[in-house]
Amino acid sequence: MRRLLAILALFLLVSQTANADARDQMRVLVMGDSFMTSNGSAGYAVPTLLAQKLGAKVKSTAVAGARFGYKMPLTGALGFNISKQYRKDTWDYVVMNGGGNDLWLGCGCMRCKKRLNNLISPDGTKGYIPTAVSRARRTGAKVIYVGYLRSPGLGSPIEHCKKVGAALEARIAVMAKQDPGVSFVSLADMVPFGDRSYHGADMIHPSKKGSAAATNRIVAAIRQ
Repeated sequence: MRRLLAILALFLLVSQTANADARDQMRVLVMGDSFMTSNGSAGYAVPTLLAQKLGAKVKSTAVAGARFGYKMPLTGALGFNISKQYRKDTWDYVVMNGGGNDLWLGCGCMRCKKRLNNLISPDGTKGYIPTAVSRARRTGAKVIYVGYLRSPGLGSPIEHCKKVGAALEARIAVMAKQDPGVSFVSLADMVPFGDRSYHGADMIHPSKKGSAAATNRIVAAIRQ
């Protein structure tokens, strides 16, 4: 009987410790587009790497091809509208990206002033992106907004998107400076000129190396 009671007491202790560890485990929601989903089949997608590096419970609602200005209601609710990817819960961090598909697919990265303003105003206070960030912040979560890789100058199909992409990220940086609970993680300087290794074969999405390098920057922002 004493041995049985001892085993029972040990079991209860282990169970309580496990429950406490689960409660203390960081909870992260990842939202966005194919930048977040790339290399998933190889186990190198950003959400997977975040879970490994942070020891966190990470849920990803990111969808390849997702946009903020996506209008179709049914598929938008399934995640093609980034604003609708949010899931209400007690998140410690919401890591998100987006806007690239709105500019590339929406206006061809040319004559995009109206679409850029719809995404985020010059002062960083209005638009799809500030609205999505504010929604997450109202729940108490901190937000990490992640920028995009830059082309290494070797024939990327989105080479012409540099100017409008830089304008988008400049506005996001302005937004982030207005709230200490929001951080902008820029990847603009991550890819050396002439180095293909950070990109996949399409020269748009990150390679495994690119996803890992971006994740390291996100982790550093969280740990700061």
